[in-house]
Amino acid sequence: MTTLHTLSPDRAAANTKPVAFIHWFRGSLKVAMGCVLMLAAALFSAPARAADGCVILLCLAAPSWRSIPQCVPPIRQLLRDLARGRAFPVCGMGGAGNESEHRFSHAPGYCPPHYVRERTGPNGPIYSCEYTGAVSVTVNGALFTRTWWRMDGDAVTEFTDAARAQLGSWDPRFELEHSASLANPPSPPPTETP
Repeated sequence: MTTLHTLSPDRAAANTKPVAFIHWFRGSLKVAMGCVLMLAAALFSAPARAADGCVILLCLAAPSWRSIPQCVPPIRQLLRDLARGRAFPVCGMGGAGNESEHRFSHAPGYCPPHYVRERTGPNGPIYSCEYTGAVSVTVNGALFTRTWWRMDGDAVTEFTDAARAQLGSWDPRFELEHSASLANPPSPPPTETP
């Protein structure tokens, strides 16, 4: 036999307050989570990164990205992002054999010889590179350009023979600095006398 219990009106009202609060809290939590997810989707959308990567690919393959007004802001932003350790953007529409990649420099192996600096350390020579890293652009499966960048935002582009032949004109800064270093090689570091 079951016994039915009845609640007084005061006690019934007291029992509905926690239930109403729980329903309100769950609804508010769902709304808040929905807003957070929408904000995250807006901030981290893949198409924006892909479009930026394609612009960067095109600009770095140009004869001089500095002379193209539409290229200066995205390349400057890229250099700031790389200096802050952010990932290198990709271009999903580059096509087979057309891509760009970033690598940090490592002297003397991955740094142009005219940008390698040597100093004497307690256990032998210590090498450094004037540039922090390089962005290599590949066109039709072959290296086309390599843009060396540093933390202060400066950059210089190394053009391959294939790029120079195809472009006809290009920013000659890399070649000029290379020629100047050959004409005036750095003096060897001083040796300490015992």
